[in-house]
Amino acid sequence: MKTLVLAGASTLALSAAAMAADKTLTISVYSFSQDEFKELVYEPFEEICGCEIVVETGNSIERMAKIEANKDAPVIDMAVLSTHDALGAARKGLLQPIDVAKLSNYDKLYDIAKDPLGDNMGVGYTFYSTSIVYRSDKVTVESWADLLSPELAGNVALPDVTTNQGPPALYMIGKALGDTDTSLTAPMDAVGEKADDIVTFYVRSSQLAQLMQQEEIWAAPVGRFAWGRFKDNGLPMEWAEPKEGQTGGMNVMVMTANNGNEELATQFMDFWLSTEIQSALANGLVDSPANAEVELSDEIAANLTYGAETVGQLDLIDPATILDKRESWLEQWNTKVVK
Repeated sequence: MKTLVLAGASTLALSAAAMAADKTLTISVYSFSQDEFKELVYEPFEEICGCEIVVETGNSIERMAKIEANKDAPVIDMAVLSTHDALGAARKGLLQPIDVAKLSNYDKLYDIAKDPLGDNMGVGYTFYSTSIVYRSDKVTVESWADLLSPELAGNVALPDVTTNQGPPALYMIGKALGDTDTSLTAPMDAVGEKADDIVTFYVRSSQLAQLMQQEEIWAAPVGRFAWGRFKDNGLPMEWAEPKEGQTGGMNVMVMTANNGNEELATQFMDFWLSTEIQSALANGLVDSPANAEVELSDEIAANLTYGAETVGQLDLIDPATILDKRESWLEQWNTKVVK
């Protein structure tokens, strides 16, 4: 796999001669799948560019705090964040626009990934759908409103509002109820009324998978990245395609402001967005591809958010809305749902 990646990626016109051998690129990324990223992304890029990649990991709060603490003398050159975290960093002046004219793979991206923050402050490299996993031998799920149905009372879990899945799931429940106001008042009211029928408001997908395995729940909203934990649990499981559509989230690459290493960071972003690298990550079940040229087998695609039709149907909450309303969402949640 590594040899194939290197062979394909060589077309990106990166050469060791063009970059100093002592160049270092410091990146801030999520901690998951780092062995795979090292094999498929970091090491192949290092071999091509003649540089060293220093990888810093942690949760979003920790990584954002480090970028902010070193605003005047950046120690991070580029980072990957959720869209709303990235927008929050941009609002604090911690980021600079990406020169997308220097990204040879930019035009290969799905439209939703090209400029999700505005002003080229971020480029999407992966996204995921969120829908409902359910026991097909127990119920049929055709709508987000089914989560609050009598058939699922006492056998359903919902994500906590503080999780990445919480607000999007609430938004889709509201959509099913005929209300798309991002205040989320209508779905909060509806969930509050049915709170005694909810087994738990989960905070981790691993917790949810255990409850499903123990047959304590029959249905719950979940991100596609966790689907493998459910489809292979030995029970009759289905991924719902509700009539209101699916929601989800996106992660973006960002450039820290005034880091002095913009050229190398841009080259690394372009490498990561290439068809070859995005294909390798998708086939390794690491990330769903934002590059529309990626072609996957049906077996691999079944585990990811893949294809123009699927991507085009994603109903994503605008990152500005998440930033501006999450405090009011939490206040409503504490008042109406977990009171």
